Amino acid sequence: MRQRSLTALALVAAVALGTAGCTVERHWGGSTTTAGRSQAKVGLVTKTDTNPYFVELRNAAAAAARANGAGFSALAGQFDGDNDGQVRAIENLTQQGVNTILITPSSSTGVLKAIKDARDAGILVIALDTATEPADAVDATFATDNFAAGRQEGSYVKAALGGTEPKLLMVDGTAGSSVDTQRHGGFLQGIGLTDSAPQIKGHTAANGDQSLAQQGMENLLQRTTDINAVYSMNEPMGRGAYAALKARGLAGPVVMGSIDGGCEGVQNVKDGLYGATVMQFPKKMAEQGVLAAVQYAKTGKKPTGFVNTGSTVITDKPMPGVPSQNTGWGLQNCWGGTK
Repeated sequence: MRQRSLTALALVAAVALGTAGCTVERHWGGSTTTAGRSQAKVGLVTKTDTNPYFVELRNAAAAAARANGAGFSALAGQFDGDNDGQVRAIENLTQQGVNTILITPSSSTGVLKAIKDARDAGILVIALDTATEPADAVDATFATDNFAAGRQEGSYVKAALGGTEPKLLMVDGTAGSSVDTQRHGGFLQGIGLTDSAPQIKGHTAANGDQSLAQQGMENLLQRTTDINAVYSMNEPMGRGAYAALKARGLAGPVVMGSIDGGCEGVQNVKDGLYGATVMQFPKKMAEQGVLAAVQYAKTGKKPTGFVNTGSTVITDKPMPGVPSQNTGWGLQNCWGGTK
């Protein structure tokens, strides 16, 4: 995900212990961590604590920890791409004495040394949502197959164009993130283009942020309004892109897809802001991560490899050859896993 530069790097700590909005922070003393304890002590590090996707992931992890008798603490970077903030979070959680760290790395490579230090101290480290590079820098990854999700979005946009040649604008996220790279590449494969294709009329980096996406799209539309398709890397950026398109009277004619599958995003599809979104399931990621932490604390057994938690196209305008669910199903299942 391609990102803006910010001078202030801060660490935000918040632990959600329910859906009522009440937050507390739980700490433990000591820095020695070994497997085989009776209680799991789980630390979660997310990219931010404001993006609804990561709020849902944090809430699900907190609920799973509570249900399984595990201690829980959550920290976050101040913004998407705050590598220094995530490094400090890992160091902080190690000092607290956690035996598992769940992390959604802002950069696939930016926190590798801190992760290695934590693992060397006996801490199980699991990546959620975003893979590290290399993948074996962590013990395991529970995440969406982001390339597949991007391909689903691209396949939908291609089908919705009905054989018309795409004239595409792309709203990307944070440069260097595996999520951004994989979704971008998957989308291009799904729509049948390469990065150098002349059908791509421009792209903007919006760092996962709605207002930046709107500004970036406004800038692109000053260069050309001869477009019929938009890629948005996530739903907040899809909403920002829609606002810019609407102001130009282009929202109706342009086919736009997105990825996330939050309740707000599914409602956006229902309301016609974009044609489809690809739902992922952060609740599954969080719950499976906590269960792995509990098992590690009790037995010392570690999970390994990549676990795909799935993705589903949500649309009320289904296209041949693109498996999907409607927004009614989406609103019942948004971010929480299938029922």
